Amino acid sequence: MRATLRAWREAVNGGIPRRPFHASLSKCGGQIGNLRLTAAINGQPLRECSKHHSSAMAESRETGEGDYAKDGSVDLKGRPVLRSKRGGWTACSFVVVYEVFERMAYYGIASNLVLYLTNKLHQGTVDAANNVTNWVGTVFLTPVLGAYVADAVLGRYWTFLFSSAIYLSGMCLLTLAVSISPLKPESCKVNCKPASTLQLAAFFGGLYIIALGNGGTKPNISTIGADQFDEFDPKEKMHKLSFFNWWMFSIFVGTLFAFTFLVYIQDNVGWSVGYGIPTFGLLISVLIFLAGTPYYRHKLPQGSPFARMARVIVAATRKWKLPTPNDPKELHELDLDVYSNKGKFRIDSTDSLRFLNKAAVKCSPNTPWTLCPVTQVEETKRILRLLPILASMFIPCTLIAQINTLFVKQGTTLDLHVGPHFQIPPASLGAFVTVSMLVSVGLYDCYFVKIMRVWTKNPRGITLLQRMGVGVALQIATMSVASFTEVRRLSIARSHGVDKTGGQVPVTIFILLPQFVLMGIADAFLVVGKIEFFYDQSPESMKSLGTAFSLTAYGIGNFLSSFLLKLVADMTSKNGKGWILNNLNASRLDYYYALLTVLGVFNFIFFSYVSNIYSYNRELCESMDARRKEPGVECDQKETNGQVQCL
Repeated sequence: MRATLRAWREAVNGGIPRRPFHASLSKCGGQIGNLRLTAAINGQPLRECSKHHSSAMAESRETGEGDYAKDGSVDLKGRPVLRSKRGGWTACSFVVVYEVFERMAYYGIASNLVLYLTNKLHQGTVDAANNVTNWVGTVFLTPVLGAYVADAVLGRYWTFLFSSAIYLSGMCLLTLAVSISPLKPESCKVNCKPASTLQLAAFFGGLYIIALGNGGTKPNISTIGADQFDEFDPKEKMHKLSFFNWWMFSIFVGTLFAFTFLVYIQDNVGWSVGYGIPTFGLLISVLIFLAGTPYYRHKLPQGSPFARMARVIVAATRKWKLPTPNDPKELHELDLDVYSNKGKFRIDSTDSLRFLNKAAVKCSPNTPWTLCPVTQVEETKRILRLLPILASMFIPCTLIAQINTLFVKQGTTLDLHVGPHFQIPPASLGAFVTVSMLVSVGLYDCYFVKIMRVWTKNPRGITLLQRMGVGVALQIATMSVASFTEVRRLSIARSHGVDKTGGQVPVTIFILLPQFVLMGIADAFLVVGKIEFFYDQSPESMKSLGTAFSLTAYGIGNFLSSFLLKLVADMTSKNGKGWILNNLNASRLDYYYALLTVLGVFNFIFFSYVSNIYSYNRELCESMDARRKEPGVECDQKETNGQVQCL
């Protein structure tokens, strides 16, 4: 029966296994891709049905240049676009190269920030670590605001450009704060004066301007990249599945450059040059993105996602006494053309979160706050069903936050020599996270997926949540290894009497290598899977918000790291010897890492539960149709309460 329905859909859609309403959307005597736009920006019509459309389509068929994108994509003037002229890997190449330079700029600041705060601004270990995680937390929370502006007001392209200008201004101010004498503290080693108010204001002002700008760039740039592929075209569906791996590869390259070259420049040449290079790199990245403007496909803003969700919740609450019809057809829904004209999908009613269906129960008066269409209700459900998964990502992101804080501070206590003349910067060990992640992603795609595909019959090898679960488990192993490594480091420090003096522990910094490598392998499963999961499972009109959710987990995780570190430091110092002191040789980081391991175990149990009850959206399975024809590949599905789970 399911195969018959799929065949019927393909027949209606001209071979494209998707919703049939896009196949018959022409009221002008000719089909304009799948879209007839009558929406407007600032009161100006974007695109009307005209003879130009019909002639363009006729010319397209005659020249063989391809047809129009069928997912509602338009150019900057709101006109439907040809797949052969815009989008695809040509457009994505500019986005991917942009990300290389932008990640170099961001990690050029973040990777070594804890050492600048302790060595130049003369802050203690706990204060410096918390200032880093508070800033990183802000960097990853502001994308919620950027996603709102993109989805509701400006669209992704313009939100990204305006935010890039803010981002670049913050980088310039930060570079000045480490370069100009009145804005930077004087160098000293003992009895150092604390930084002045002006110096702190300039430095942290630059940091938080960067955070604000990042809020508009981060949730939109990856979404812009994914938007370059038309899900209604089988080949482009396949390309979209691999886009996020290439996206992560670009992040790896930029991050690796920052953790190696830039960190070395900062430690051995100077902070002015070390911050000036990433500032220039960010400028280059914006120029590269602008160069790709003629090739981009764009999606129109669909209005505030928060307002739409609020209306559903309010309407359902106000009608909580009304019975919900057994037949979904009795619920309020708009005509197909209404969604088609806006480039949106219509979603059928489901039984999950059934209480919200009351928002679509017909009643009087009919206002946006008392009656909502079924599609709007289902979009709200999809976002709400992501929240438990989002909550289960907070602890894993707290563990990731240790890489650029306590892991780096550990490295400063060890022997940095590699040979007689070269010393490795402590923050450069973060490069091993990037390298191990890069190698792991390559092995995952080339071997792991193929092996698991034979066993599971899933085109992805394992589901996205299973991939994330493997990453969560590997993080627990990482923190366990870090705890045991710290026990060994402290033992050596005590045996050589440097636990009281805070001197260098006579053991190579590479004893920390296992925890960095394991964290990179964990990220290959968790980080890539998390980004792809929240993008795929978000409604089409809320993709930026879904991407922002994946980043929000980092923000809350970093703030949680600050809270835990401060709480543990205060509580343990009151009851005796503190766990986290400025002298790490006299601290008990092994206990703190063990605590994080225990939290990780409890979180893994919670993640396993919410993953088990989660059902994937139907579109995720449909996006795999093109791969089902490969030998030995099937997409087994389980339908639960109207939702489809890819097994």
